[in-house]
Amino acid sequence: MTTAYAFVPATQHAYPEHPEAPGRFDLLAPNIDSFGADTLQVYPAARAEIARVHRTELIDSLEAICKRGTAIIDPAPTFVTRTSFDDALLAAGATLECARAVTSGATRNAFSIVRPPGHHAEPQRSMGFCLFNNVAIAACDALTEAASGSSIRRVAILDYDAHHGNGTQAAFLGDPRVAYLSTHQWGIYPGTGWYTEAPDARQRIVNVPLPSRSGDTVFQRIADAIMEPFVRTFKPDLMLVSAGFDAHWNDPITSLGLSTAGFHMLSKRLVELAEELCNGRIVFVLEGGYDPTNLANGVAAVFAALTSSASGPSAGDRMPYSEPESAFEQIEDVRKWHGF
Repeated sequence: MTTAYAFVPATQHAYPEHPEAPGRFDLLAPNIDSFGADTLQVYPAARAEIARVHRTELIDSLEAICKRGTAIIDPAPTFVTRTSFDDALLAAGATLECARAVTSGATRNAFSIVRPPGHHAEPQRSMGFCLFNNVAIAACDALTEAASGSSIRRVAILDYDAHHGNGTQAAFLGDPRVAYLSTHQWGIYPGTGWYTEAPDARQRIVNVPLPSRSGDTVFQRIADAIMEPFVRTFKPDLMLVSAGFDAHWNDPITSLGLSTAGFHMLSKRLVELAEELCNGRIVFVLEGGYDPTNLANGVAAVFAALTSSASGPSAGDRMPYSEPESAFEQIEDVRKWHGF
């Protein structure tokens, strides 16, 4: 087995007219078995595994809220239904299965394609469409397993969702075993992620806030000037990627500027770094992306990178706008702040 994936569509986790909907997968689901990857069996995460990241009070209260039925639980708005607690356990469990398959050597790399997403969920609260922080739970699990004799001592998490992953940053702000890098549109939800906000964790907590319409050229520069030195400096044993396809230029709720080719470029670069630095161990985890076409194309781009296909998908969807010069100035400011 070379590439594996887990798929959790959570079809009953739905709220009328909400962008984080089962319909996100309408174009992807019929083709999910066409990418040359093997399917992993999915199991719900155990409460103890969730509790490595989230407080037991959150776990208990979320279960109780879901049992009462459909509700809005924060201003984002984040919603729950009667199935949402079990759906969130399954999404976290799928991500655990992907990471464990990679760290055990059962597969080279993997993609956890799940909802609800996770990177906004903080240790003490669910927020931003996210219930449990799937990628953080997988990172903690890999490090816990290391205590039992595995070779995972350091985990790097890279996040190219359009929104800052405040929950992932909060989970590992004081943990030197985990490094976190986020590229995100500045000025949108959740309002965090300025590049100077973690001064005691320079080079390990790296935020790259960007103006709208920052696209493929900007992200190529980020890959060269920030992502690569970030990974090389930290020297991880495992890489996790929060893959958010809401960074596409025509996502309905954001306004960054990536195209499908841009997602492929970023993903391929990260896979190549994993091959060089951590024996190929890399797991992508779905976060945002609210246009079904962009999401399907983005997932195809990631699989093309993971399976070393000759070329990425040809979606022909490059951004029709000019990229802002201020983005390149911002990249230079971030690079200097961290000494890359």
